[in-house]
Amino acid sequence: MTPPDFPASGTAEPHVITSTGTTPGGNDNIVDLLKQLAGQGSHLAEQQLTLVKAEIREATTDLKAAVGSMVGAAVVGIAGLGVLLMSFAYLLADAIDNLGLATLIVGAATLVLAYVLYRAGAKKMSTAHLSPERSQRTLERTPGAVRGTLNTEETR
Repeated sequence: MTPPDFPASGTAEPHVITSTGTTPGGNDNIVDLLKQLAGQGSHLAEQQLTLVKAEIREATTDLKAAVGSMVGAAVVGIAGLGVLLMSFAYLLADAIDNLGLATLIVGAATLVLAYVLYRAGAKKMSTAHLSPERSQRTLERTPGAVRGTLNTEETR
């Protein structure tokens, strides 16, 4: 019984190994195997590049949120210095009969609020991971996988 004919490697996906030519002894042609290896290597590189892009896009989104929070803190701080200082200072001045002290108390409270909002934005920015850690781990394991010496216990 003769072995079935397999489709040529050009018609299949690059990461799928197919047999294109066999010798009478059943061994694959070394040239075809090298072509398949090259195709698989380029496919792996494309997948790694896609992963790096996705991780950078995710980190950029987190960074944008942190910057937005910090801008919000600045807007609230400026608005607070304008509106709240004026309104609360006059209300407090009526209660304590001292406009200068009332203005100082209200201004300090508004700046504390702005500082709290700023720190929240800074905390979000520090937790944004700008390095593609998963891709780095995978790239470190790739030479071992190519040699066939990948040990999953050591890479964790």
